[in-house]
Amino acid sequence: MQLSRFFFAIAVLLAPVALLGTSWLYLYPFFDDACAFPTPPPDSPGITAPFRLLALGDPQLEGDTSLPKPGAPIFPSLVPVYDETLAAVQAENYSGAWDIFRDRFREGEGVKGWGKRLSLEGVKYVWKKRKWIDLWGNDWYLAHIVRTLRWWTEPSHVAVLGDLLGSQWIQDEEFERRQTRYWRRVFGGMVGVPEYIMTGKEEADATLTNAEAAMVEGEAQEAEDGEEKGEEERKWGGTREVLGADTRWKDRVINIAGNHDIGYAGDIDAKRIERFERAFGKVNWDIVFTLPNATNATTDDPPQPQPPELRLVILNSMNLDTPCWAPHLQQESYDFMNHVVATSRPVTDKTHATILLTHIPFHKESGICVDSPLFTFFEGGSGVREQNMLSDYTSQMMLEGIFGLSGSKDAEGNGFGRHGIVINGHDHAGCDVLHWTEQPSVGSTCPEDIRLEFENVELPEYSANASDASTPNPSTNGAEVTDPPPPSDSETEDPKFQAIRWPHPPYTTSNTSARSCVSLNHVPRVREITLRSMMGDYAGYAGFLSAWFDPSLGEKGEWKLEFSTCGIGTQHWWWAYHIVDLILVVAVLGWGVASVVEKRMVSNRNVDSRLQNGSVRTHHEEKIKPEKDVGVKKEIRT
Repeated sequence: MQLSRFFFAIAVLLAPVALLGTSWLYLYPFFDDACAFPTPPPDSPGITAPFRLLALGDPQLEGDTSLPKPGAPIFPSLVPVYDETLAAVQAENYSGAWDIFRDRFREGEGVKGWGKRLSLEGVKYVWKKRKWIDLWGNDWYLAHIVRTLRWWTEPSHVAVLGDLLGSQWIQDEEFERRQTRYWRRVFGGMVGVPEYIMTGKEEADATLTNAEAAMVEGEAQEAEDGEEKGEEERKWGGTREVLGADTRWKDRVINIAGNHDIGYAGDIDAKRIERFERAFGKVNWDIVFTLPNATNATTDDPPQPQPPELRLVILNSMNLDTPCWAPHLQQESYDFMNHVVATSRPVTDKTHATILLTHIPFHKESGICVDSPLFTFFEGGSGVREQNMLSDYTSQMMLEGIFGLSGSKDAEGNGFGRHGIVINGHDHAGCDVLHWTEQPSVGSTCPEDIRLEFENVELPEYSANASDASTPNPSTNGAEVTDPPPPSDSETEDPKFQAIRWPHPPYTTSNTSARSCVSLNHVPRVREITLRSMMGDYAGYAGFLSAWFDPSLGEKGEWKLEFSTCGIGTQHWWWAYHIVDLILVVAVLGWGVASVVEKRMVSNRNVDSRLQNGSVRTHHEEKIKPEKDVGVKKEIRT
C-alpha cells in the first residue's frame, strides 16, 4: 500500500469529524440558545439590553508548584557519576575517570539496573512535564470560552466571581506568574477596572503626575495646619456614569475576591488583600449607572425626575462571618455595606436596582443546592477556616440591609425592598434560588381553591437550621449596620428568610404554618444565582445577565433583570477536537509530501526502465549482426 493512500484515507476519515467538531467548538453559542443575553420584549425601545454582564465563575488558575524546577536534571542518578568523571577528566586522570565510570556502572547492577533506573526517571520527568501541558491547555481552554463568548454575545461588562487563582497560600513569586497568565493568556487584550472608578475619584485626579500629586498633597496639608485631621480618605463610592457612554467597559474585567485569592475570615491578612488589589482591583467598590435623559433640559424647564439607576456592588464577603483573623479588614467590609445602604435611593423608588456581585453564596437549607451549610474553624478559635455559605444571620443582614427586605408590612415600602439580584460563585456546581420571607400580618394572597388545597395537606413544621455561625453585626432594614452582638433567640420572632429553587412554583407553604399557602409573587423576595464554574471539570459554564428599564411597569417604571447560562462542555472535548485537527493537518501534509515523492519515484523508475530497455536492444543487435554476415557468406559460396 502506498504511503500517500494511507495518509489520504486518514484525512478522509477525520475530515468530517474535524469539520463538525471544530465548527461546534468555535460556534457553540450559535447552537445553544441559552448562550445569549436575554432580550427585551418586542415592544421595548431597544433591541438589546443596555446592560449585558458576562459572568464567569471560579477559573482557579493552577500553578507551577508541581512542575519540574527550572534546570532540574532529567536523570538525577547520572549527576554524581557525571560530576566525578568530569572532575577526573579535567585533572587529566583519564584512567581514574574510566575506573569511576566502571565502578558506578557495576554498583548500579549493570545494564539491567541502570536501564530500569533511567527509564523510571525519564517517565517521571515526562509525567511532570505532562502537568505543564495540562496547565497550558487549561489556560487556552478558559481563554477560548472568554474569547468566543465576547465575540458572539458582545457583552457590555465582564465579571469574574472570585477564585481567580487556585490557592491563597502561594508565595508572591508564584502569585505573579499566575496573575501574568491570567491577564496575558486567559483574558488577553483585556484590562482591570481603573482605580479612579473603584475609589470614586475623578479620572483627572487619577492621571496626575507624581510632582502634581505631591503639590496637591502639600497644599491640602497646609490647609489643615492647626486643625485635627478630618475624615479619612474615601476608599469607595461616588462614581456615576451614563450607561453605555464609556465603551471601554467591554474590555475591562471586574474581579471579585474569592477564598482561593485572599482566604477565609480566619486567614485573611493585609498582605493578601494588598497583592490582590494591586493585580486585580479593589475588593470592595461600587458604581452607579444611570440611563441618559430622554430630553435636553434647559434652565427654564421644571426640574426633571432622577433618571433610573442601576447600581453595581462588588463586595468582599470572605470576612463577614466570625471569628476573623484581622478585625480591621472585616470592619472595612461592614463600613462598605454601610456606605451602600446609606447612599441608596429609598426602597419605595423602584427606578433603582442593585446588582450584588460577591463570592460566597447566601445561607440555604440543606438539600436545596449541591453544597450544604458548612463551617470549620482553626484550632484555638482564631477564625473561620472554611465555609460553604454565609451564616443564616449574615445572609439575613444583607437581605435586609442592602435590599431592604422585611417580614413586617409596616417597614418602609411595605417591606418589599429594592429591586435587585445577587450573583456569586464558590459552589462549583451552581445553584439558582429565590430568597423570600412572608409577612404574617398580611393575609394569604393565594386563590381560594389553592388555599383550601394547602389546608387539607399536613406538612412538617418549619425549623431553622442549627448550623448557623454568628457574625459581629446585626441585621438592619435600610439602616446603618452597627456592631452589637447578635440578638438572642427570644428577640428574633420575625419570620426567617427561606430559599426555593428557581424557577419556583407560584405557591408554597408558609414558614410559620405548615397548612398555610403563600403566593411567592406577593412576598418580599430577591433572586440569587450561584454560577456554575467555568473550569473544565464543570463544562466551562458562563452566565448572561441582561438589565433594561421598562417604563410601563409600576408608577415610574422598573428595571427588568433576566439571566441565562450555558456551557461549552468538559475540557476533554476541547483537547479531543484540537488533537483531531492536528492529526488531520499532519495527514493532509503527509499525503501531499508522499504523493510528490511517489510521483518522482515512479518517474525515475520509468526513466531507468526506458534506459535499460534501450541498452538491451543495442546489445542484442550487436550479437545477431555477425550471424547475418556469416549467412551471407555461406550463400555466396553456395
